[in-house]
Parts: sequence; C-alpha cells; structure tokens
Amino acid sequence: MNRYAALLRGITPSNPNMSNAKLRAVFEGLGFEGVASVLASGNIVFRSQDTDIPALEDRIQQALNQELGIGGGTIIRSDEELRALLDTDPFPGLTHGRGTYLIATFLKDTAKAPGTLPAQPDPRTRIIGYDEAARAFLAVIDNSEPGKTPDFMAWLDKTYGKDITTRTWLTVERIVKKLAA
Repeated sequence: MNRYAALLRGITPSNPNMSNAKLRAVFEGLGFEGVASVLASGNIVFRSQDTDIPALEDRIQQALNQELGIGGGTIIRSDEELRALLDTDPFPGLTHGRGTYLIATFLKDTAKAPGTLPAQPDPRTRIIGYDEAARAFLAVIDNSEPGKTPDFMAWLDKTYGKDITTRTWLTVERIVKKLAA
C-alpha cells in the first residue's frame, strides 16, 4: 500500500465546503485508506494501491470539484519523496519565522521543470534551489511585511499557473510526521 500526501490548492478553511471533515469524506468516498488531514489548509494524507500519480491527481480533483465545488488543484507526493526532500536539509541552520519564512513550492508531475532559476527576484527572497526529485522550488522569504508578495511568487504563478502549490517547511515536516503515524 502506497502512502501519499495530497496538497490541495486554494483551500480556504473558513469555507464550509472546504472543512477537513468534508475533504476527508471525499477521499474516503474514493476508497482510500488511512485518510487524515494535516492542519486546515488542504493537506490530506492517505493510502492507496494506485501508482499512476497524474491519474490519481485527476481523479481526486474531479471528485473535489463535483462533490464540493473545489476547482483548485491537486498535487500528490509520496511519503518517500517528501522524506527524501526533508533529508536534503535545504535550509541548514535556518529557523522558520517572519524574517526567514521557509517555503517549498511543488509543481505537478506534468509541469516542465525549470531550465534555469530566475535571478534573485527581490531583496525579500533568497532562492535556495529546485529539488528535481520532489519537483519543488525552495526559497527563504522575508515575510516581516505581511501582504507583500515577493516577485519570486509572482514569477512562479506566471510561469506555472495553477499547476503549483506552496507549503511552509513546517507544514512539510508535519505532513511527513502524519504519514508515519
């Protein structure tokens, strides 16, 4: 049995149709096992025999759209992929906080990996790199002025559209911990 994390894009916890209970119910209705949520921002862990990730993403997204009207996006990573990403320790010596907001932006499997990374887009962003195995951009953002989106995030949206979703490093760690439970 494969262990996966579904990273859902565009989840607003205050929307009643996007509650953890309703999200879990969709996954359980699809026949997945060990369904659990991580935080209230669209992170669902589950077990499945399926191995075709793009087909699995499409199946889940169709169900979320039909049952709850959620049209965001679904990106899936395996337990092994997320553990390997954590093991790379891409943020050595850094602690997540306002001035060092550690993020991972995941691309869908079908998205084309970058040939080159953009130059440092603005003084509030330090691009750590791109982890090819996890298909994730890693960056440190100075978030001491909330509400100001760094140019790097705008570049990601412009380049990849809705085929991405961003999580804090703390959330990635919590997802991996939940996958182990």
